[in-house]
Amino acid sequence: MKALALTDGYGINALHPIERDDPTPGPDEIIVRTRAASLNFRDLEIVSGTFFTRFPLPLIPLSDGVGHVIAVGENVSRVCVGDRVAGTFWQRWDGGDFRNADTRRMLGGPIDGWLADTIRLDAGGSVLVPRHLSDAEAATLPCAGLTAWHCLIETGNLQPGETVLVQGTGGVAMFAVQFALMAGARPIVLSSSDAKLERVQTLGVPESDTVNYRVTPDWYEAVLARTDGRGVDHVIEVGGGGTLQRSLKALRVGGQIHLIGYLAGRDGGVNPLEIFARKAVIRPASVGSRGSFEAMNRALAVHGLHPIVDQVLPWQEAPDAFRALEAGAVFGKVALAF
Repeated sequence: MKALALTDGYGINALHPIERDDPTPGPDEIIVRTRAASLNFRDLEIVSGTFFTRFPLPLIPLSDGVGHVIAVGENVSRVCVGDRVAGTFWQRWDGGDFRNADTRRMLGGPIDGWLADTIRLDAGGSVLVPRHLSDAEAATLPCAGLTAWHCLIETGNLQPGETVLVQGTGGVAMFAVQFALMAGARPIVLSSSDAKLERVQTLGVPESDTVNYRVTPDWYEAVLARTDGRGVDHVIEVGGGGTLQRSLKALRVGGQIHLIGYLAGRDGGVNPLEIFARKAVIRPASVGSRGSFEAMNRALAVHGLHPIVDQVLPWQEAPDAFRALEAGAVFGKVALAF
């Protein structure tokens, strides 16, 4: 098998080609020939060495990918040779709440991920992907797609007519917009780029529900104005410490903030009185279980929804893909073809 791996240090330029013997499946395992993979901000941080923990090296990065099963081990009945599957981020979280997840079995760190032409998965950590999706589209589902689904639809119980404040136009954000529209909810989208906001409008978001936060630094006031002073029901919070205080100001009483990331910084003062005043529910994202993944895939198939893939590069050009993600030059997802 061929892969790109961190072998002796961190940084985008520290990704080096490696070759290993082809893996063989043990009991309850499968071997998958990779067709496509996609990048998440978590992957960028792991590669860059800025993630909150450093995993043992060598490490093959990437949490998200899709491919065809080429071998199965003993006791495997969930999938067959030839099936097209994605891997679950949590390889051993079949269902139920987060207490059932095994934090030692996360793809792309601490266990090897999808930046390889072949990967070994737990059979229970694989999911058949919708037939209408391309390989690149299917590769965006395990983290970005499922995080948005789990936050809004499952734990957030999003209802028709509710409002969802979406920060940015990255992978999770664009899935959140699509799921909100699918559910009959109203997304309000923030971005620093008018060009990206124009692309958001092509998804069905009216111009009046887009806000350039560089032009309008106190964007919570614009959000309140667009909701007649009530505030939004949900916030997809990707800014972290740099934006959380303003998100609280934009929230309705009893609304929910789904903590996805910290692109605007890990530090930032939050007035606890704002939490009390809003009776805010603040919930950290946990991606989702295999059961959640399967439910999302059924919805995708019924609605014919296509994830937004901005760029597809050859997998050997993964460093360039990471640089594009780092520069914020991606609308939706960047994928790699194998």
